Amino acid sequence: MKLFDRQANLQAPFQKIVKALAICYTIAICLMCFLPQSIYPTLKSVETPGVQHFGRITAILTPFNTLVHFGKIPSLVDLFFIILQNVANIFLLFPLVFALCLLKPGIRQFKKVLLISFLMSLAIETTQAILDLLFDFNRVFEVDDLITNTLGGVLAYLLYKIVKNNIDSSRKLL
Repeated sequence: MKLFDRQANLQAPFQKIVKALAICYTIAICLMCFLPQSIYPTLKSVETPGVQHFGRITAILTPFNTLVHFGKIPSLVDLFFIILQNVANIFLLFPLVFALCLLKPGIRQFKKVLLISFLMSLAIETTQAILDLLFDFNRVFEVDDLITNTLGGVLAYLLYKIVKNNIDSSRKLL
């Protein structure tokens, strides 16, 4: 049995597998993003420059905060962890958006994926701020997370396009 049909859509049994994986990953995102920050082990306390406090809500509202405050990062270890966090945020929505591209032909357009990725990221960041306000979960609303999560969604879309183009090309060769 082939993975994709003639229109480069997933075949039915594989759709079920990808749907199940997408549901599991959505649950994992919720656990990663909405549980109190204090339950996660930390290697060390990294203080990110540019942090602002609005009562119990903590935010970093400066776009490209790491670059803007580069000179204020106290050590190379802190810089490494800050960059690692940004890279991890790029890939936070990547698997989910890739699965959505595989499963939902209606969203397979750049503008739609961009909007969906941004809105998912905004929902995560807003929910984190609300949870911090209500329960003091020690979460931070970050503009850079909106940027990096959205970028991850766009990269997932580009990977989908590459996969689709390779499927289309291989079919033409046959």
